[in-house]
Formats: sequence, structure tokens, C-alpha cells
Amino acid sequence: MNSHTFRRPAAVLLATGAVALLAAPPAFATGGGAAGGEGKAGAVVLRAGLDVGLLNKTVHVPLKTSLNEVSAPATAEKTALTVTLDGVEGNNPVSVLRAEVATSKATADKTRAEAEANLAKASVHVPGLPLLSLIEVEKVTSKAACEAGKKPVASANALGKVTALGKRVTLSAGGPTKVEVPGVGQIELELSGTETTSTTAAAAALRLKVAVNPLNLNVANVDGEIVLAEAHCESPAGAAPASNPPANPDIKSQAATGTGSGSAVSGGTTGTNLAETGGGSLTPYVAGGALTLLAIGGGALLVTRRGRAS
Repeated sequence: MNSHTFRRPAAVLLATGAVALLAAPPAFATGGGAAGGEGKAGAVVLRAGLDVGLLNKTVHVPLKTSLNEVSAPATAEKTALTVTLDGVEGNNPVSVLRAEVATSKATADKTRAEAEANLAKASVHVPGLPLLSLIEVEKVTSKAACEAGKKPVASANALGKVTALGKRVTLSAGGPTKVEVPGVGQIELELSGTETTSTTAAAAALRLKVAVNPLNLNVANVDGEIVLAEAHCESPAGAAPASNPPANPDIKSQAATGTGSGSAVSGGTTGTNLAETGGGSLTPYVAGGALTLLAIGGGALLVTRRGRAS
């Protein structure tokens, strides 16, 4: 498994769809509009920004495309893997991507936003090189998850073998891997990795810098960048989950109900009032008991005096 971390600011990554390839902003997933505080997420299996030079017209035409780009809630599978470019390959569709699995999905609501892109048994082609794959990969994946009140997370992986321009290559986290084929051109492959902030996450599994000169099918050169398996998200704007109740609850509010510790506080206050006024809720009972004892004592004294007199 290969992965490493971007050093590009996350704000730039999100503003350009995780990598600065196309001028158009990325499509984010939304659960119903910014007013509700929903999160945002988006995913794409391939994003290309290429300049294609044509032989017979001595002009350059752009090939800018996003394949299987989705916004939540949505999914895509094995769709839109071809593009048409005028003047190239007889104006027939160019199969930029061929894959056994090419899926992207994104979901977002008021509590969580997440996106995922997957490619398996995939090969990338560019105009002028219909038979030679620019790159072949066994599996690449990217995931991004942003949950309210939690730190966003992102992951990007390239699994299995990778072949570039027909050559088996080993990707390194330390920098781009260069592959050059005489008479065809060269490409640089880089593990794009992940980037997270307190509210955003972005991931792209693989980035290719392309410079080929096929001189075939009316194509003089192809230059630009291609990104495989891209995902990004932004946390919902809602409040973080409620924290635990305070260890020392508000005594005044409890005392107002006459329960719990509030009763104890009221009792303390009552003691002060008794000391000051001599009265309280037990005063009638104490007075009654004193009168009874006094009456008994008086009766006993009267009996004793009569006995002595006799």
C-alpha cells in the first residue's frame, strides 16, 4: 500500500477539486442548501486537463474532462468513460479510461459528509496512443469523511502493480517516478496523498504529469495532468455534539424546585431564621409539650402538699 501526505494547503485543494488541474470549481455534494448547514462532498474517478496538438491543423485543442463526477446523493458506475475530441482519431470517441470497476459516490447531510472514488483493473489512454496505455493500475481508492464535531479524515491508496507506457514501475512516497520511452515521450507519476484541516478533507490516489509525442492519428503531442480517484468533503456547519452536563449543577435552580440539594440549602436558611426570631415550623409542638409537663408537675406538687397536711 502506498500513500503519503500533500504539502499543499487544503483550501487550494478543495477550491480546485483536490488538485489544481481545471479552472472550473469542483462539484460538491450538498444535502439541501447552505442555509441548512449541510456538509459538502464530491468524488470523481478521473480528472484530466490535457493540451492536444494536432498535426494537420498545427493547432492545440484542450481535453478537459471529469469522468464519473458526482454530487450527493448520487452514485455512478461504469459510465461516461469516453470523450470526443474534434480532429482526433477520425472524430471518434476517445476511450480515456477503461476499467472493470469505476465508481464514485458522495453523501451529505447536517451531521456528516463523505465521498469515495474507486478504480480497479483500469487503464488510461490519451489521443494518438490508442493501443499503448498511458498507465495501468490494479486498484486505486480515495476516501474523505467530514463529521460535525470531529476532525475530518482522508485516505488515498494505490494497491498492486502499476505499469506506465508499458513499463512496470514502483511508486515512491519520496517524490515522482519518471518513465520515459524513446519516440513516445515521458510521464511522471506521483502518489498524491491526503490533506485535512479542522473542517475539510481531500484525497487523490494518483497524479500523472503527461508529455508524449505519439505522431500518430493526427496527434503531434499531448501535455498536461491526469488525476485518478479523487474525493473531498467539508464538515456540516451544525453545532458539535452536546457535551456532558456540568459536574456542579446550578444549585439555585434546584433549590427553586424544593428537591435535592436545594432542600439542604433551604434548611440552612431556616436555621438562621430560628436563631433570629425564635420561631419555626416545630414551635407549636414544643410549646404544647412544655405546657403538658407544667400541668403534670403542678398536679404532683398539689398531691404532695395535701399528704403533708394530713
